[in-house]
Amino acid sequence: MVTSPTTVFPVIEEKAHVAAIAREQSNRRRRITPEAGRAIEKLGHAIDYLVDEYIHEGGTFTRNDAPLQAVEMLMAINRKIYFACSPMPTLGERWHVWLHGFMDSNKIKTLKP
Repeated sequence: MVTSPTTVFPVIEEKAHVAAIAREQSNRRRRITPEAGRAIEKLGHAIDYLVDEYIHEGGTFTRNDAPLQAVEMLMAINRKIYFACSPMPTLGERWHVWLHGFMDSNKIKTLKP
């Protein structure tokens, strides 16, 4: 059976509110800066490396395992960096701004003599 390592890790209780926020905001695309992108990439490589080493050594997934806690910490930092990036406006928000800008420009044109 092949599973993703991220689906097997337990969620730390004190991080539960972060996970709830992440689920709530996960459908929004983000404007990721080059610095944030590099940090996310490096963290992803570190997480993959630690998980691969853990599985290769035959570790079992238990709550008090230090390597798994390290992976969970890196994953939390990764999410924190991602959600610190500003969300991109949705299509509806872009239409709203465009229509209001269009309407405002028409008002200005009609007020001029």
